[in-house]
Amino acid sequence: MATVLNPYISFNGDARQALEFYQAVFGGELSLNTFGQFGQTGEGADQIMHGQLGTPSGYTLMASDTPPGMPYNPGDNITVSLSGDDDEELRGYWEKLSDGGVVSVPLEKQMWGAVFGACTDKFGINWMVNIGG
Repeated sequence: MATVLNPYISFNGDARQALEFYQAVFGGELSLNTFGQFGQTGEGADQIMHGQLGTPSGYTLMASDTPPGMPYNPGDNITVSLSGDDDEELRGYWEKLSDGGVVSVPLEKQMWGAVFGACTDKFGINWMVNIGG
């Protein structure tokens, strides 16, 4: 079995919406488990304990909601990087990820020869897209 690196993102009550958004961007199969499915009752029982999106391109995003009472630091502790040579596919991801978010580096040719952009999506998650080069 190959060793893989999967980003794991913590959310503050909107993990379901974020993962459904990422599924709309990347496609794939989404699996969601709530805290309630594992015995929690009351506040937070309907929040996501573990969510996993397996994409057709072969990478996986995982996420959860921060349990009540635990600190939450939105988006500042993770950046997800998408790299490859498929210009059309990566530009499509970029358009969807940056829609409603904040672009910090426009997707354009960079000094190292690749097309690169950086943005923060509407859920506060930082993304970098690097195309070829």
